[in-house]
Amino acid sequence: MRITSIVGYVTLLFLAWLISTNRKNINWRVITWGAAIQIIFAGFLFLFPAGAKLFMFINRVVLAVLDSAMAGTKFVFGRLALGPGTIGIAGETSLGYFLAFQALPTIVFFAALVALLYYFGIMNKIIQFFSYIFSKLMRISGAESCSAASNIFVGVESALVVKPYIGKMTRSELNTVLTCGMATIASSMMAVYIFILKDQFPTIAGHLVSASIMNVPAAIIISKLLVPEDGIPKTLGMSIKPFYEKETNMFEAIIAGANSGIRLLVGIVALLLAILGLVELLDKIVGLLGGNINNILNINIDWSLKGLLGYLFYPFTLLIGVPLSEAGHIARIIGERSVLTEVTAFQDLAILINSGVTLSPRSIVITTYALTGFAHVASIAIFVGGISAIVPERMKDLTKLGFKALIGATIANLLTASVAGIFYTNSSILIN
Repeated sequence: MRITSIVGYVTLLFLAWLISTNRKNINWRVITWGAAIQIIFAGFLFLFPAGAKLFMFINRVVLAVLDSAMAGTKFVFGRLALGPGTIGIAGETSLGYFLAFQALPTIVFFAALVALLYYFGIMNKIIQFFSYIFSKLMRISGAESCSAASNIFVGVESALVVKPYIGKMTRSELNTVLTCGMATIASSMMAVYIFILKDQFPTIAGHLVSASIMNVPAAIIISKLLVPEDGIPKTLGMSIKPFYEKETNMFEAIIAGANSGIRLLVGIVALLLAILGLVELLDKIVGLLGGNINNILNINIDWSLKGLLGYLFYPFTLLIGVPLSEAGHIARIIGERSVLTEVTAFQDLAILINSGVTLSPRSIVITTYALTGFAHVASIAIFVGGISAIVPERMKDLTKLGFKALIGATIANLLTASVAGIFYTNSSILIN
């Protein structure tokens, strides 16, 4: 299966090259160093004892932080905040799983925590560290490397860290900003996915952190294959510090972070309500028409949206290293993320693990890496709309690049999943 993942990695790169806007301008240094960063990082975590220990330490730290985040949730929502099978301090039992009362409220806590890290300058230093690595090794512009680095921790807000430069970016730089945004997840949303899967997959936190880091070079690779640089970036060779409008005091930072978390939470709830309802309506229409086609042609095709997307992503699921016997189930989950968002996909992965279907640890690990990103249709509106609000004069360029960036982000997530498949071993402590 490891050979399959290697073939899948090369095939995905070839696919991105095949649909490139200008193959002659591709900078192969970016591709080579981007792949090297991914492979070295994954090899260190999966194969070396020191890397595994670091991974498990990160996993414990993130879970401890998540446990702290639940303190406020339990105080506000009481029994509704208790996960399935848990008992409160007063002896009250859980009422079951509620996404709105158990997972989503952690967004507010993590948004406030990130705001504090920015206020004390910690986040800025971490972003500068990763930005330096990307810009020096891959020779991309300072602005796009800074934006890319910030995507390890935040979502659409990553465009704000390069606010003074984004209006003068080349099309290739803009595509990198969009692709990195859609290929990664925000730390606030990471808490939601951890909460959904931590019982079924105890080391999920460490894998999400690992995927968040590896998705950045993957997104840069694919972005530069799809839309190679044909201009001269203004910040090429420059070291860019993250742009940040600092609050006057710590409590203002907490309030600002919590308020932004609330807006994000409400936005996610609204998005889920709208998208899931519209998809269900589309499912009924397509299912009705498809059922008639099945009867007329005497065939048996699953005409649900999940089924059709499962067929589309089936070959990619095999390529990234999922065993043949499990590829059908996993392909549906990876496929649905492109329309239903990653929240629903992670929930369905948890349900699949609990359903009794035989699912190997390898498949669970690879699927987790494939799902760790905002690569879904709604992200086009979120990222193109959000960045256009900052630089309205670039709206035309951004709208043209939106769908291409979504394709790039999807390929980037599959690329990272292939890397996980390459370095996965049955004896790894990272799956326990």
